[in-house]
Amino acid sequence: MKLQANYKNILCIRPDNLGDLLMSSPSIRALKETFHARITVLTSSMAAGIAKLIPEIDEVIICDFPWVKNAANTSSDHFLDIITDLNKKNFDLAVMFTVYSQNPLPATMLAYLAEIPVRLAYCRENPYDLLTHWLPDQEPYKLIKHQVRRDLDLVASIGAKPSHENLTLFQTDEAWNTAQIKLNTFPINLQKPWIILHAGVSEQKRAYPFELWVQTAQKLMKENDYQILFTGGIKEKMLTDQLAEAAGDQSFSLAGLFSIEEFVALISKAPLVISVNTGTIHLAAAVKTPIIVLYALSNPQHAPWKAYGKILPFTVPSDLQSKNEVIRYVNTTFFSKKIKTVLPAEIFQAVQTIRNGKTTMIPEIPKSFIN
Repeated sequence: MKLQANYKNILCIRPDNLGDLLMSSPSIRALKETFHARITVLTSSMAAGIAKLIPEIDEVIICDFPWVKNAANTSSDHFLDIITDLNKKNFDLAVMFTVYSQNPLPATMLAYLAEIPVRLAYCRENPYDLLTHWLPDQEPYKLIKHQVRRDLDLVASIGAKPSHENLTLFQTDEAWNTAQIKLNTFPINLQKPWIILHAGVSEQKRAYPFELWVQTAQKLMKENDYQILFTGGIKEKMLTDQLAEAAGDQSFSLAGLFSIEEFVALISKAPLVISVNTGTIHLAAAVKTPIIVLYALSNPQHAPWKAYGKILPFTVPSDLQSKNEVIRYVNTTFFSKKIKTVLPAEIFQAVQTIRNGKTTMIPEIPKSFIN
């Protein structure tokens, strides 16, 4: 594909969750730096908060697409309005970022109808005129890449390369100061050992059992004298309230307390984060905080990028397995060996390893993910 020099106004479409958009940010950086372009991101309300903290993004347009799992109900009229708005902005290039189990053509159709002249995406089928720049999607049948690598390879096909491949976020002292004010309403002493436990999930198949969270917290409090900060979104407050109550003294329910800026600041100050595989692990990777991930084996390409810590995988229960045939292929081909739920003792051992300074960088695709 020939490198063009006139991509000065670029639209990136990434209508998924917070972590998905963050994993696309090195590729967005590549586009901005290579073409010295203005970058607009079309994303969901779920990811809009983090978009304003990604340095390479100049403008954010929010739309909750019906082909992406979310709680919003977007009318067809709204799509017509989005197409009109996109057309008025005179974009030179549209890039559709997807996971390998998604079809890019619904998002591509928006760019096509908005008359954006150059349209780039992976696609499994021949898109004909919908895409002007098409990369046949070989994942996951011939290979599996980390999502960041997949996105970087997509934009590299038109000559875009970043100055570095790390995840980065804007951080301010003000965000940490306001986070501390909120923390001061609890009997938390940040001068003593503390740790974040993040239990909330966007999909139930990624959940770690309640009673094992409680046992993990209690062991960390007893053996390491940790203060336990249970974090999550506002919808997860009932869960963190119940966890903190069950775990006992020195555990605190903080779900829904922080803005996204404050939550990023809190993670950046944390000695360690223990979390299920959700957006929190990508925030930790971006601010270089060590992470232990209780990783439900559904999408092997979403480990924290260039992060230090430990992956502890476990098999998704059969009744919660995805109906998506691409994901079912991955489950059957690569995850046929069942991995039992992670025990609190395994989590504690991983914590001790990190406390002793023996942590290593998590691979792009951990070997434990692929049988």
